Amino acid sequence: MPTPRTSRRGRHGVTIDDVARSAGVSRQTVSRAINDKPEIDPDTRARILEVAHTLGYRPNRHARGMAGPATTTLGLVVADVLNPFFPEVVAGVMEAADERGWQVAVYSTGSALEREQRVAATVADHVDACVGYFFAESAIERVRGTGIPLVLLDHDTRPPAAGGVRIDFESGMRQALGHLMAAGHRRVVMLDDRARGDGADPHSRRALFLALAAEHGLDAGGAPVVPVANSVQGGADGMDRVLAEHPGTTAVLGYNDLIAVGAMRRALRRGLDVPGDCAFVGCDGLMLGELMDPPLTTLHVDKRQVGRAAVEQVAALVQGRGPLAERVIVPRLVIRESA
Repeated sequence: MPTPRTSRRGRHGVTIDDVARSAGVSRQTVSRAINDKPEIDPDTRARILEVAHTLGYRPNRHARGMAGPATTTLGLVVADVLNPFFPEVVAGVMEAADERGWQVAVYSTGSALEREQRVAATVADHVDACVGYFFAESAIERVRGTGIPLVLLDHDTRPPAAGGVRIDFESGMRQALGHLMAAGHRRVVMLDDRARGDGADPHSRRALFLALAAEHGLDAGGAPVVPVANSVQGGADGMDRVLAEHPGTTAVLGYNDLIAVGAMRRALRRGLDVPGDCAFVGCDGLMLGELMDPPLTTLHVDKRQVGRAAVEQVAALVQGRGPLAERVIVPRLVIRESA
């Protein structure tokens, strides 16, 4: 069960949140310093205690007694527990958290912004730190407003004092397109996740694909983007569109492995030779791709490493170390028989 949260208002009206703001640290870090708990830098502890003394903060003994043991409860927010990308991230978070004696509570937003807002409110009130895939800035601010340590996953912009773990898809896209160009492909279609917007963000996979395709000398006609649902069926439907709207396509790059697998299955069912008539490349490195016939070429992301790196950043924030440099995970191109 998450640790009960109270305002911990001292006898002079000063709260633990006042101390946290003045010291420039999280509420949890102040709690650990005042209760002489581990996992906090000694210099940070001394600075917090000095700020608390200056402000006249005196912990409410009854509230301290109710709080119980200072076990850190880490909230992990993912977009979709049914997406096979996320279980390995969850496993990495749980492994690293368990090594520190932390509890983990997993929340799913279902990729819906309204639910993301509700999850953010729940997380903000019931955990001591948060790692999350958030898309709505208002949800991020809701969590940040509590002062708890926050680490954002795969997010293009990072607020001050928040940690971040990002996958370097630019490097990955360069590997994938470079491989396809070297194999002689000049008409490459990207099947993009339509839920991720219009690609205006220069860091989106769609924008990276278009920019790098232009670098390779492919004009818009040689590198079209087809938005699809983020699913195997979405990839299959997208392949139907590719065959109807972009004849002569010789390679398809999927936003992820789910989409690429759906597209490749549909191509095979329609009698195309893979990779002779059309090559396929996915992204994420799911086991699903290995089971295909032919096996899927993919940009493999070490998903457990993503989870472990996120917990390492939370630990640094809990200890009062910061500002943190963003942790970057570089995908690795795994070449198989599909391309």
